[in-house]
Amino acid sequence: MRRFEFVEGTSAKFWMAEVQGHTFIVVYGRLGTDGQRKEKEFSDEEGARREYERKVAEKLREGYHEVSAGSAPAAKGEKGAKGTAAAAPKLSLPPRVRGGKPTAAQVTVAAEALTALDSRVGGRSWKVALQARRARRALRALGGVDPDSHAALDPVFTSLMAKVLAPRGEPRLPLWVALELLSELDASAFLRTLEQWKRAPAGAPAQAAIGLLSRQAEVLGEPELALRLGSLLEERPRASGEGWEKRWSTLRPHLEGHLAAGGSSLPALLRSLDAGGDARLAERLSRLGG
Repeated sequence: MRRFEFVEGTSAKFWMAEVQGHTFIVVYGRLGTDGQRKEKEFSDEEGARREYERKVAEKLREGYHEVSAGSAPAAKGEKGAKGTAAAAPKLSLPPRVRGGKPTAAQVTVAAEALTALDSRVGGRSWKVALQARRARRALRALGGVDPDSHAALDPVFTSLMAKVLAPRGEPRLPLWVALELLSELDASAFLRTLEQWKRAPAGAPAQAAIGLLSRQAEVLGEPELALRLGSLLEERPRASGEGWEKRWSTLRPHLEGHLAAGGSSLPALLRSLDAGGDARLAERLSRLGG
């Protein structure tokens, strides 16, 4: 089967076609899924061949490009990742951070910004949010580092992440702020911070969300996807609308492709996640499945 793909903006789909005798066969769908198979019978092979050539030309005009001659599609009734999805190439996630080697001065600025944020936790929410934005910009300038590799960053960053677990009545860093900071760092920092958060005492305010983040990271087994999905699930409470939907639609084909390669699916992942009675998390999970 000849295979064609179209990846642009939030679209990521494939189209495959071949002729078998008098039958024109196509398999199409979103990248990372099995897709749908359709067959059309003609009175002779020449008619099926003409339809095949017409459709290939049409797909090329629409912007599809040929990537390879794939293996034969699954027969009728076959399902699972061993069908068409197994032949689908892995999509490359768009960069989350710009790589680079930070200077000592940039590391110092980031450490100072984190220290200032640490001192403001528990104060006026707008002051915390303002300093969090400054800290996030300072971390972004570091090019996706892991704080563990910088002696000036690691202690203050670890201290700040610990404040997510603060009991009620004590200064606590909102989980969504912590994830915004983590989104500027290497994904290994996210996994290490999750291990720190798993030690949350029973009844901690963020316990349900931390349980969900840990579970999805465990199921995915891919730190980068887990960080991006976790950030969407725990984005600031008022975040909604087109911006959130656009980020989700960009991530979704990559997530579905990863799950399909492992013999799973997005619905199966969502069924394995428990919002722990948190209404906002439940609403976010519902939106992911929409």
